[in-house]
Amino acid sequence: MIDPPIDKLIKKAPCRYALVVGLAKRTRDLLQVEKENKLLENSNLKAVSYAAKEVYEGDVIIITE
Repeated sequence: MIDPPIDKLIKKAPCRYALVVGLAKRTRDLLQVEKENKLLENSNLKAVSYAAKEVYEGDVIIITE
């Protein structure tokens, strides 16, 4: 995974574990939504890359309780 850079992506979450769990949850959500629309197909990215891009750009925020 080159884009977004992993060292900058890690700063978007409280810890590495939270980042991995947050990306996994968002990826599952994207794959279920993909059955209904063509979000990933239009972007030409895989689900994990698209989720990482969303977290990096601030569209998805990873929180812990």
